[in-house]
Amino acid sequence: MSAPSRVPLVAVKLTPVGRAQTFLLGEHPAQSMPRSGDRVVVQTEGGTAVGTVVRGIPQLDAKRRPPADSPQRVVRLATREDIVARLKHQHREQEAFRIALLKIREHGLGMKLARVEQAFDGSKLLFYFTADGRVDFRELVRELAAEFRTRIEMRQIGVRDEAKMYGGYGTCGRPLCCTTFLQTFEPISIKMAKQQDLSLNPSKLSGLCGRLKCCLRYELPNAKGLTHGGCGSEGGCDNPSGCGSGGSCGSGSCGSGGCGSCGH
Repeated sequence: MSAPSRVPLVAVKLTPVGRAQTFLLGEHPAQSMPRSGDRVVVQTEGGTAVGTVVRGIPQLDAKRRPPADSPQRVVRLATREDIVARLKHQHREQEAFRIALLKIREHGLGMKLARVEQAFDGSKLLFYFTADGRVDFRELVRELAAEFRTRIEMRQIGVRDEAKMYGGYGTCGRPLCCTTFLQTFEPISIKMAKQQDLSLNPSKLSGLCGRLKCCLRYELPNAKGLTHGGCGSEGGCDNPSGCGSGGSCGSGSCGSGGCGSCGH
């Protein structure tokens, strides 16, 4: 076993909604291993953040382990000052959302504000929004920068990303796939519904985002009498066409750690 694989992993949720991310414990001694429910300061690709430790799935450690040189590491257990600072950030995010919403309406911009996030070091405010096309928000950025005296970033996202941010429950009664185990949004077509002999009623095939349900893609092999991870084990499979649908996935079965036969 190589040295990097012995580095303990910690599952952390940065927001109440969304899948947990895996972080390397770094140089922390074994006795300070964070426990479920602890607040920790982590280093992400986007900077420092505060998150909550959640229970991990040991069977998925090998699949979700970041590279040895990954910046995703646990910096330390969060102190009282860290938690208080994060609470102040949340208050500022709410205020920034309210003011930005008013200015968007004032300028008549064709965009829908989804979320505002402030960097843990206070260096910037990040505004996520959805829009049907390109939006000229230069004047909006100038006004927001003058209001909050910090760097402003605007980031356009899709409606599926918006649903992932908000979370919710699907018609199956389970939490949305995009907030639990899906790592990427794969292309979905109505042909996948036809192959599974499903009703072509748009209201039954659409998710909360208004687009075709993600499960139409990864459940396709099940419609052919095969079984794979999917939402049943919340392990999922990285093979876009699903396990057992060709390639080296001969047995068509996935364990809780993904695809046991094809390695995806």
